[in-house]
Amino acid sequence: MHPKLVQIGDFFLPTYGVFVALGFLMGLLVATRLARRAGLPVDTITNLGVYTALAGLAGAKLLLIVMDWRYYAAHPEEIVSLSTLQAGGVFFGGLIAALFMAAWYSHKRGIPWLDGADVYAPALALGQAIGRLGCFSAGCCWGKPTNLPWAVTFRDPEAHRLVGVPLYQPLHPTQLYESAASFLIFAFLWKRSQQAHSSGQILGWYLVLSSCARFWIEFVRDHPQPNPMGGPFSLTQWLALALFLVGVWLVRWRNRLVLAPRPPKQSR
Repeated sequence: MHPKLVQIGDFFLPTYGVFVALGFLMGLLVATRLARRAGLPVDTITNLGVYTALAGLAGAKLLLIVMDWRYYAAHPEEIVSLSTLQAGGVFFGGLIAALFMAAWYSHKRGIPWLDGADVYAPALALGQAIGRLGCFSAGCCWGKPTNLPWAVTFRDPEAHRLVGVPLYQPLHPTQLYESAASFLIFAFLWKRSQQAHSSGQILGWYLVLSSCARFWIEFVRDHPQPNPMGGPFSLTQWLALALFLVGVWLVRWRNRLVLAPRPPKQSR
């Protein structure tokens, strides 16, 4: 659509990068607001966002290399190439790495890591929604061919050169599917955050909803992946199923803590 926002000579500002940066800043704004409401130290939560973002970038690129290992094994120089560094990577790899970083940093700073994860779950959904608009602008993460009335057709040769998206062919707008789903998930999590909940429930709801959305969207994404588990599902879908189960466990287990009756106070 419009992969280069600004170009001066050989230098260009990628539209994808601008949307990702905007998503990060908006997510950070949401997280700090929720942190104040939850009584968490804002400075610590802000630093947590920076560290988890860096871990997420590394994890996303690591899983990208693993999933396309045949290519990178044949072209090892591409692992540290500019194109690999510019690639967004695989989202679930970034999410898993970010969760581990969040647990480690929260423990180091002495805050309950599930509380920190709860304030970042809505922020992550919002950042993901905005970031997917960047994917649409760049042309990456495209869908399979379709004749549906809302199909999109990419025509910019730069988009094909940069990310390989097919040109002049109606495709599923999978980027917009995921962006819309993420906006809805953000709205739900924001509202749920205002209600009584136990630590970890907001994160659990994020994992349940986002993994469901990604699982179904994968059926219309045009990205061949390795299938180590066999069956009809891709590696991303197996990861989505695993994260869905973790999310269900968090929601149900933590919900018992909210619903459990408190012991009666002894009269004095």
